[in-house]
Amino acid sequence: MLLLNETQINEDRLYRVLDKLLPCKDALQAHLKERWMNLFDVRYDLVLYDVTSTYFEGQALKNDDAQRGHSRDHRSDCKQVCLGLVVTPEGLPLAYEIFPGNTHDSKTVQKIVELMEGAYGKSSRIWVWDRGMLSEALLPWMRKNNRQYVMACPKATLQKHVHLFKDESLWQTVKNRDIEVRYVTIPDPDSKDLFVLCRSAARVEKEKAMHTRFTTRIQQGLERLKLRLEKAKKPVDLEKTQRQIGRLLQRNQRGAAFFDIQCVVDASRPGGLRLDWTFDASSDHPARKMEGCYLLRTNVKDWTPQEVWTTYIQLVHVEEAFRIDKSQLDMRPIYHQKKDRVRAHIFVCFLAYCLWKLLEGWQERAHLGNSPRTILNEFTQIQSADVRLPIETGQWLRLRCVVKPEKHQQILLQRLGIMLPQRMALPAGTQM
Repeated sequence: MLLLNETQINEDRLYRVLDKLLPCKDALQAHLKERWMNLFDVRYDLVLYDVTSTYFEGQALKNDDAQRGHSRDHRSDCKQVCLGLVVTPEGLPLAYEIFPGNTHDSKTVQKIVELMEGAYGKSSRIWVWDRGMLSEALLPWMRKNNRQYVMACPKATLQKHVHLFKDESLWQTVKNRDIEVRYVTIPDPDSKDLFVLCRSAARVEKEKAMHTRFTTRIQQGLERLKLRLEKAKKPVDLEKTQRQIGRLLQRNQRGAAFFDIQCVVDASRPGGLRLDWTFDASSDHPARKMEGCYLLRTNVKDWTPQEVWTTYIQLVHVEEAFRIDKSQLDMRPIYHQKKDRVRAHIFVCFLAYCLWKLLEGWQERAHLGNSPRTILNEFTQIQSADVRLPIETGQWLRLRCVVKPEKHQQILLQRLGIMLPQRMALPAGTQM
């Protein structure tokens, strides 16, 4: 290990470290497999995959990965890259890959699957991902190679099969949860996949509130437009009015299905137009029946509906990883302009998340909860100090000592199995 004097550490040296760090990415990801297995007895027969984006400050003109696309950070004004992350059901990170910022989620899956198979072999493994990953070619490709999966179906698939909600007698409740599930039959000539219809009581209330909010906005907008048409003193352009209605519905898509709107030519009015609409608030409306419901799809044949749902819901671990990387570990925004340094920046964030999950695992094993930030805040108070002592020759003896932790910090260190040195070596070349 090379120890440097603190005066030698500067921005340029840290940038050069990034340049040397990136080539270690593949070796590190291979190393993680053994470490997670030895430390936490992790298995790799089930993996979770999702994609997020992180944006740039600046033009990033030297980076062809930096593109504008769907921004999960609500920064459509900035260029971005997409990040695909694979984790275990415990949330332990296994691998990641970087894609251009305009890459659709479904275009990332095959590369990630092949990457994982190259690192961990082609043994039986179940992939879990969200509805955004589905493409026309993906499932045939997965089935052709005997790969298994659990995924959510697009909302449009559920909208095509409203008849599924007629039979209320077959729901099964997931233990200790407000979730109801059941197998349903959906004709699919290309596969023998199983479909699980899920309904969440909490999600029902949430979507009801959303429908109420958006339908209220549409009604208010229609009332204002109707009033303008009634007050018009000269002919109003029909096509322009229809575009206004279209924009109103587009801004409030979740409520648009409840309305039937007619813009009628009426020669008896000065403006020449009349606006009529009906609002269907009945509980029999298809959108009402689908509130709180979503559809899962799998080619795993021997699971119960409860097991399919329990497996799918573990995707929250990937979402948690993205939240931690972006908020706690400062992955965004990216200020680097060179492509390799952007990739190295994300690699450092990946390493930091590995250490975060390692500390969290130690905490749970020591029955100290699962909040690494609390532990880190405590340990930031443990500092080192340089002690300078005069000696008979007229020179000074310089010792680098670790400040003695407080009693509660000592208990934390002991529970985590961490031994602090009383004294640390000085960097080579340090004057005594």
